[in-house]
Amino acid sequence: MTESSTQSTSQPTETQPPIDIESAVIGVLGGTGEQGRGLATRFADAGLNVIIGSRTAERATDVAREIGDAVRGMSNEDTAMASDIVIVAVPWEGHRELLESLATSLSGKIVVDCVNPLGFDKGGAFGLNVPEGSAAQQAQAALPNSVVVAAFHHISAKLLLDPEIVSLSGDVLVVGDDRPATDAIQTLAGKLTGMRGVYAGRLRNAGQVEAFTANLISMNRRYKGHAGVHITDID
Repeated sequence: MTESSTQSTSQPTETQPPIDIESAVIGVLGGTGEQGRGLATRFADAGLNVIIGSRTAERATDVAREIGDAVRGMSNEDTAMASDIVIVAVPWEGHRELLESLATSLSGKIVVDCVNPLGFDKGGAFGLNVPEGSAAQQAQAALPNSVVVAAFHHISAKLLLDPEIVSLSGDVLVVGDDRPATDAIQTLAGKLTGMRGVYAGRLRNAGQVEAFTANLISMNRRYKGHAGVHITDID
């Protein structure tokens, strides 16, 4: 049997024991941007231990203070070192360079990539071609000693940051090759009130998950909303 056929039929591998989300430190690289800040705020509201990272510790600390006392701010490198699970919410343009620079600090950790490689022109948003297949696969190539999971692509930052919205609505598609890691991120997704984490395939399926964000942007522009994803007929 060839390697490709083995991958097409196998389930995510189990390389580590179950992860206790309640006691895990959640780091957010790019935590001063809207998406990262929104996720950090919601996870802190859920009682989790959250660190936000930025290029400078000063900027991260300022934003952390704005979020609340439960959140700490550090440089991206210190965030990577101090966290158990690290969410990557940085702009696509600096994605590879940042992760390559943090490969040692992220070794042995779960890295959750929620970056969407998108382009924009007068026709609207569209998915970009990524040599590795997706941002998540690029992350795994840059971080050979980390476990990369793709998730949190389809939640509107405006909803995450709106304090009047207590409960969100929808599903978080979780993609990855390691079963304990994807299970842990499904549990983490469930800490966002009103959301559910749904396993959506192996890491090679991340490309279409990322690119679907362009369709959601088109829907939101047409219907003046904040569309997300809801999967039917599964428990």
